[in-house]
Amino acid sequence: MDITTMVFVLALGNLALCAALFFFEFGSARSPALSTWAIARQCQAAGWLLLYFRGTGVAPDLVSIPLGYTLLFTGVALEAGSLWEAAGRARWRRFIYPALGVAVAAFLACYFIDQLGLRVVASSLILGGFYMAGAVALALGWKGGSMLRRFMVVALAMLSLLVAARGILVLSMPGGWGWLSNSLVQALSSGAFVLLMLLTAFGYLLLAREQLQREIERMEVVDTLTDAPNRRGFFNLLAPWMALARRPGLPTAVVLLDLDQFKRINDSYGHPAGDAVVRAMVDTCKRQLRDSDILGRMAGVEFALLLPRTDLLDALLVAERIRRAIEAAPVKTERALVKMTASFGVTTIRPEDTTVSLFKRADEALRAAKAGGRNKVVQAVTPVAPEAWVTPAS
Repeated sequence: MDITTMVFVLALGNLALCAALFFFEFGSARSPALSTWAIARQCQAAGWLLLYFRGTGVAPDLVSIPLGYTLLFTGVALEAGSLWEAAGRARWRRFIYPALGVAVAAFLACYFIDQLGLRVVASSLILGGFYMAGAVALALGWKGGSMLRRFMVVALAMLSLLVAARGILVLSMPGGWGWLSNSLVQALSSGAFVLLMLLTAFGYLLLAREQLQREIERMEVVDTLTDAPNRRGFFNLLAPWMALARRPGLPTAVVLLDLDQFKRINDSYGHPAGDAVVRAMVDTCKRQLRDSDILGRMAGVEFALLLPRTDLLDALLVAERIRRAIEAAPVKTERALVKMTASFGVTTIRPEDTTVSLFKRADEALRAAKAGGRNKVVQAVTPVAPEAWVTPAS
């Protein structure tokens, strides 16, 4: 593939990607990272088109080359910025924009000094540097990243070095180095450009889809209001402790808690106030728990606590501490200062328990706390052993 055809392919490829992305995202809100990435692709498409039309009379070299490379540098820099944005580094503009300004100024200086040699050096080093910045942004999530992310990091880094190698070779050894001639490096660098376009395009979209899939999976087990496990998530976390209860060892306690007369808050102050109360209650509970303890939202304002390696007496103390903390911490909403109380039912996991029997027992204790006047902690009734049913002989 000659250089003119390659530039045309890069231009059309970016234009096609921009069009597909526009219609895919039409009418929906974009994330900041995706918006930046879309602008980056538009800049790259415009830059490649200008470079394709140079010397054809459509756009004179004096305009097409400086402006084309400026747009190309801007597109690659913004593409790196979108990866930093996706990595949670929202201040990337403080570094990318000044680097882009220096890069454009350096290229224009090289272009007007020497229209061939220095231009090749500058463009290769600038593009390779910005692509490497994108690889570094992806590498921030290496430890907990997927195989796709790790592949993207390695591939981007290698291709970035290959792009920059052309400029380094021209700068250090203008005549080439043995079998590694300038023409071979130019061919490899051109191929790297095409691969980078494909890799950053499809790789970025696949990474976005992977992140969206993770978010969907997280929403299946996490309550969006409180960021605590929902019913399904809590049962998933409870399952191994149910199995461990069948073995000798320290007991595990389960506590059900329910906010008292919560309906009056929604009726009197509105649902936003109710949501604020729920979030505040969850924060209050978490401050009283260990890192190993788990708080889950079962339904409405009913929550469950899983207290690993905690016997019944200690669980009662934990529940009482949380009850007092909730009572002593009124929640300030937009319309009122709301004081809340909660009722608790406490039990421990028994070897013969299923989730049904466990929660039935805890729920009965919770109902007893409600019936006893609310704002109470009640332990589940311990069944009498069968041998105790026999009346001792007199």
